[in-house]
Amino acid sequence: MNTGKIFQKRKEDFVCEHCGTAVAGNGYTNHCPRCLYSKHVDIFPGDREESCGGLMEPVAYEKEQNQEKIFYRCLRCGKEGKNKVQGEDDFEAVLVVARKQARTA
Repeated sequence: MNTGKIFQKRKEDFVCEHCGTAVAGNGYTNHCPRCLYSKHVDIFPGDREESCGGLMEPVAYEKEQNQEKIFYRCLRCGKEGKNKVQGEDDFEAVLVVARKQARTA
């Protein structure tokens, strides 16, 4: 049920469906820090109202004004989104996304 909030903090632990890493959520965690994959479960951040449930593949990287972002595409429905790179994210995984993007550009 959407309570009208645009962002809802949810502290949830999960196991990444892409790489199997156990992830301890902090209320803002929305992707696996090891492989960077996410899951398409929200319409608005934290609402868990999206029924798609597909894996969100990290497909692009951007750094603008000291803000690093990863862009995602849902492997099931094609929805695209972005999220900030977090301090606990695997640096090598971020580089893989950036390199993959450079090869396709």
